[in-house]
Amino acid sequence: MYNKINNEDIAYLKSFIPAGRIFVGEEISADFGHDELGGIEKMPDVLINVLSTEEVSKIMKYAYDHDLPVVARGSGTDLVGAAVALEGGIMICTSLMNHILELDENNLTITVEPGVLLMELQAYVEERDFFYPPDPGEKSATIGGNISTNAGGMRAVKYGVTRDFVRGLTVVLPNGDVEQLGGKVVKNSSGYDLKDLIIGSEGTLCIITEAILKLLPKPSESVSMLLPFKTMEKAIEVVPEIIKSKASLTAIEFMSLNTINYAEDFLGKKFPDTNYEAYILLTFDGNSLREIEEEYNKVVDLCLEHGAIDGYFVDTDERKKSVWNTRGALLEAIKASTDLMDECDVVVPKDKVAKFIKYTYDVSKEVGLRIPSFGHAGDGNLHVYLCRDGLEEKVWEERCNKAFDLLYEKAIEYKGMVSGEHGIGYAKKAYLKNQLGEKQIELMRGIKKVFDPKNILNPGKVI
Repeated sequence: MYNKINNEDIAYLKSFIPAGRIFVGEEISADFGHDELGGIEKMPDVLINVLSTEEVSKIMKYAYDHDLPVVARGSGTDLVGAAVALEGGIMICTSLMNHILELDENNLTITVEPGVLLMELQAYVEERDFFYPPDPGEKSATIGGNISTNAGGMRAVKYGVTRDFVRGLTVVLPNGDVEQLGGKVVKNSSGYDLKDLIIGSEGTLCIITEAILKLLPKPSESVSMLLPFKTMEKAIEVVPEIIKSKASLTAIEFMSLNTINYAEDFLGKKFPDTNYEAYILLTFDGNSLREIEEEYNKVVDLCLEHGAIDGYFVDTDERKKSVWNTRGALLEAIKASTDLMDECDVVVPKDKVAKFIKYTYDVSKEVGLRIPSFGHAGDGNLHVYLCRDGLEEKVWEERCNKAFDLLYEKAIEYKGMVSGEHGIGYAKKAYLKNQLGEKQIELMRGIKKVFDPKNILNPGKVI
């Protein structure tokens, strides 16, 4: 189906990509053969660090004309094999396309290249009293990767997800054509919204080379509160009550003590409180403390009525650093606690969060796997991790597959979805098909064929 990279192909690519930005065969670091989670590995034949839309266009046109598979990659922080070169071929790395091109204060937009890191973008705009709300846990991910997976994060409860902040995209199609989708306008009812189709497509339809993002004025004040509970059941059961209170929260996160302990070991630093089994972390923001005081008092009183032991302000610099560093390190901490792990990134209706978390305990006992979890209780997006813990490969695969089957079946039963923000990639294809059915998958295949009739761009992913 695909041609193998040969010396003629390499010579052509080297004719316009200088040495130091193109690597062939064993010159390529092993890091580019897998994603953050691991478990799926395949090396590209050629790795190219691109600097411009024009370079991406030229590479794609050549690849299209010569039937060469291509995968785009940013920081490689995805967790489902979406940026792994399953068919070899060319890997286009956009990490060096990391420039902030324009801050438009009149239209409240910022234009960036795809390799800009989320943490760099957030710091840049906040220094100028603006605010980019999407806030997934992996701050070293690129904006291109965030857009490709429609990343959400902790502030989705109040502000929404990446899709809600993308106004325009410049993309390179598989045949090398360059298109501008959307723009700086707030409203757009001009035909099918191709921009929104690209968001969350995991690099299977085109390569993003520029993005226009919506900004908000930076909130003047932000208050976080940590609430301990004797049991995880008590902690999770309060979430529907918080939501029903109609309070305007920025984030509602849950963490178990076991998971916090992993983070303490990983970071070598203590969490402010480790006396109870479970914790809820709440965040409020607004333009004045007076504006948000009524909100957090109402919610904290509600939590205390429903079993919270206390409510701690995360106010001092030391406490803020301790709490948020721990929350940000949970994934890496769980990963460091075992020899191999896999993730179930489900999203369920908010009123089913408690039931689903309880169900993970049942699955853990039934299949014989350690299954720690944490997540965004306020929007129903749960990160559930299956840990190998030294099991023989065959036993691990059997137990892991059984656990996934049970967890995804329960998510579907609760009217949820198989991925909230990490995407499908290669690892979760079967579960997506099981949920959506052949008709919807066939519609997706039709869309893929229109964009990429030769199926050269990120083949083997999503569908």
